[in-house]
Amino acid sequence: MVKELKHVFFDLDHTLWDFERNSTIAFSEIFKKNKIELEVEVFLKNYTLINNFYWAKYRNNQVSKEALRFGRLHDTFQELNYSVSKNIIDTLSDDYITYLPKNNFLFADAHSTLNYLQQKYYLHVITNGFSEVQNLKIINSKINHYFKTITTSEEAGVKKPHPEIFEYALKKAKASSQQSLMIGDNLEADILGAENYGIKAILYDDQGVINYSGTKIKNLKQLLEII
Repeated sequence: MVKELKHVFFDLDHTLWDFERNSTIAFSEIFKKNKIELEVEVFLKNYTLINNFYWAKYRNNQVSKEALRFGRLHDTFQELNYSVSKNIIDTLSDDYITYLPKNNFLFADAHSTLNYLQQKYYLHVITNGFSEVQNLKIINSKINHYFKTITTSEEAGVKKPHPEIFEYALKKAKASSQQSLMIGDNLEADILGAENYGIKAILYDDQGVINYSGTKIKNLKQLLEII
């Protein structure tokens, strides 16, 4: 797929790290801690869409990190007509960031795939997540030893899909675009962002619902057949 491939860059959330599963556990824990009397499943049905909306705005520098963290919770509770004070929302926001990276469920075959690829290529992470959270996720899930570099959007000062973050990550990894490959689940941020910078990409679409004419995988193990 890539001639003389040397560097493989991974997105983290929804690609290696099972965000939905870990996030559900974190919300269950912080709701219990703060006595929020809502079913987590009901909350998440609304929260997921609202969170995605805020992350899209965050990627385009339309909201700050603080506004994202507060707004996604505030708007979800408002949508559910559940009364919560600003102080409680602030507490939940802080608790979520604390509890989330303590959970460490990865997608199936993550360890075996990374272990195999590590023997042939230099592996890296490019993530739009918050630095303090993403680094803990990687450490707690015991995959940090696979990666030569980890680039967060906060460190780079710009978010995927903007070309500057890919430029930053390649420079940090001492890699060229012609010898690199990007793997991620977000069509706009990971795949089109990488391709627009001249990096070939593979879309991780475990549900098989994303319309993309390029190379797709439904599980990580398929990478071993492609690269």
